[in-house]
Amino acid sequence: MKTLVTGGAGFIGCAVIDKLQREGDEIFVIDNLSFGKREFINVSDDHFFQADILDEHTIDNIFNTIRPDRVIHLAAVHFIPYCNQHPFESSNINIRGTIHVLNACKKYLIKKVFFASTAAVYPIYDEAVSENHPTGPMDIYGLSKLTGEHLCNEFHLQTGVPVIICRFFNAFGPNETNPHLIPEIQDQINGGLRKIKLGNLTPKRDFIHTSDMANAVHSLMSFDSKGIDIYNLGRGIEYSVTEIVEAFSRQLGETIEIEVDETRVRKVERMHLLANVSKLKSTGWQPFIGIDEGIATLINK
Repeated sequence: MKTLVTGGAGFIGCAVIDKLQREGDEIFVIDNLSFGKREFINVSDDHFFQADILDEHTIDNIFNTIRPDRVIHLAAVHFIPYCNQHPFESSNINIRGTIHVLNACKKYLIKKVFFASTAAVYPIYDEAVSENHPTGPMDIYGLSKLTGEHLCNEFHLQTGVPVIICRFFNAFGPNETNPHLIPEIQDQINGGLRKIKLGNLTPKRDFIHTSDMANAVHSLMSFDSKGIDIYNLGRGIEYSVTEIVEAFSRQLGETIEIEVDETRVRKVERMHLLANVSKLKSTGWQPFIGIDEGIATLINK
């Protein structure tokens, strides 16, 4: 099975590629390396294309060369503060880039498409959100990804090609390339600090390890689906910022103090973001890596 992964050299992409390679897929990668790194993936040079999804002509040529069976579309700008500061750039990449990828999928008769969406398509809820909860993005990133979902729906209606839309919750694991919460704590602790600076401390998030995410992507791509379907991808457990710091402290065996840095405090913040993952679990997938086990792999002891 020839599988093309856009954004494959990124944080989640490298975990997905490792899983699919172990399952026997022939992997091809498109990545402009603006966030990802070539050394994250073990893919030969003739299977790696350093290209931008905004370059429609180049994307078309790559598809024509590879003729992939399946496409996993991960390429995007997804760090929310960056998206908010650069709304045109991020929405251009996330929307127009997706149009280019889907146009190529349509032209070259791809058999199945996976689109990485986000939990940011949901508005604020105080309970676990299922795929049936109404959407209502709070930021440009969530809006751009919800637009991507609509583009996927249009693509499916036009082609009949099965599409999986997967709404990613908060990922953590090795090779993170954006300053999200866990890598920010990781960097400060591995730098020798035991009094760390953070912003908002009480919001809770659903953290899932990239290995569990990669297993889910493989499961969904192997699942015999005919239409277009949406799945939440989280662990179904939420942790506050202070609880994450406590997990680092347990694995380190040392006390970690927190200093609130006012420059890091978000003025608008959702207090909960928790996935109902019963639909994904109905396919046979289960998460295996807990927060302590995952954090243990991130600490330099």
